[in-house]
Amino acid sequence: MPDKIVINHATVRERADMLSFIALCAERGLEAVSIWGDEIDKVGEAEASKALAEAGLEVFGYNRIGPFDEAHLARAEAELERAARFEADHVFVFTGGLAPGERDLAAARSQCEATIAELLSIARRAGVKLALEPLHPMLFGDRTLLASLREANDLCDRLGEGIGLVVDVYHVWWDPQLRAEIERAGRAGRILGFHVNDWLVPTRHLLKDRGMMGDGVIDLPGIDRMVRDAGYRGPIEVEIFSDAWWQRDPAEVIDTAIARCRSIFPDACANEGALT
Repeated sequence: MPDKIVINHATVRERADMLSFIALCAERGLEAVSIWGDEIDKVGEAEASKALAEAGLEVFGYNRIGPFDEAHLARAEAELERAARFEADHVFVFTGGLAPGERDLAAARSQCEATIAELLSIARRAGVKLALEPLHPMLFGDRTLLASLREANDLCDRLGEGIGLVVDVYHVWWDPQLRAEIERAGRAGRILGFHVNDWLVPTRHLLKDRGMMGDGVIDLPGIDRMVRDAGYRGPIEVEIFSDAWWQRDPAEVIDTAIARCRSIFPDACANEGALT
């Protein structure tokens, strides 16, 4: 049986279109991929669906709904319906940052929650799960209005069924409440994904300087134990936004990522069969 590793297309999308990405993952015996709606647009839904089916690959994560501006929200229902057609396990919610000129954080957070509640109603009708992914506080105001697992857990508590969260080590490794909030999410059965990469010191770019696993300072085995102890049994998902890695051959990047996952997460990557 193959490893429980998922590659997010963002890791190699600068040099591999969706069809090439699917082929690379299938050649390596992976079971699933995480995909992007704008990459589907480039190759066409029919071609993307055909390639996934022929490769025998499932869709784990679907990226994404948002940011929360008028243009993107107008397409949200269509995106959720398309994610359902691709039988995605979950769909990421990307809030985006503050509106131009916005200063009232309380009002912005309130509107953000109201928007997520509306999206959740649509997602329930479409039969897909929403995934909240808190981003690092350095991205607050620019790319997100959700910057901690505590906030994500609180939102899920208030909004009810059909919504969960993703633990991305790059964004949450620093949090002194990390273990407690992962345990809290696990008790509620709402951990939908576990994203891995690394934090480089120094970090040269707020968005595009994530490290390959093992090249930075994050205690990756420790956080893996936290999510496994909390009951998560899904795959490890590699998601690396990096100008340096984007310049390399996509096959090399994927091979390196798989090798690092096998080395750092040997138990989680063991041949355990089903993805969920």
